[in-house]
Amino acid sequence: MSEHVYYNPRMPLAVYRELAAHLQLLEGVSVRLLPQSRSQFDYDLSQIEGIAVTVPSTSSPNTQTRLEEILQHYALQHGGWQCQQ
Repeated sequence: MSEHVYYNPRMPLAVYRELAAHLQLLEGVSVRLLPQSRSQFDYDLSQIEGIAVTVPSTSSPNTQTRLEEILQHYALQHGGWQCQQ
C-alpha cells in the first residue's frame, strides 16, 4: 500500500472535497483531507493542507491510470499539484 499527499495552497476546500469524492469511486482507493496546520487564517490560502491518497499495492493498472487522469484534470483546472510521499 502506498500513500501520497497532494497539495495546492490555493485550492478551495470545496474542490478538495469534490476531488476526494471522485477518487473514492476508484476500487480500493482511500482518501483523507488533511486539516490546515497554519496557526493564522489567510483568506488567500486553502483551508486544507492537502489530500492523502492511499492506493493498495494490489490495485489494477487501470485504477492507477484513472487516478492519474483525475489528478491531472484537477491540476489543469486549479494550477497544479505538489506531492509528498
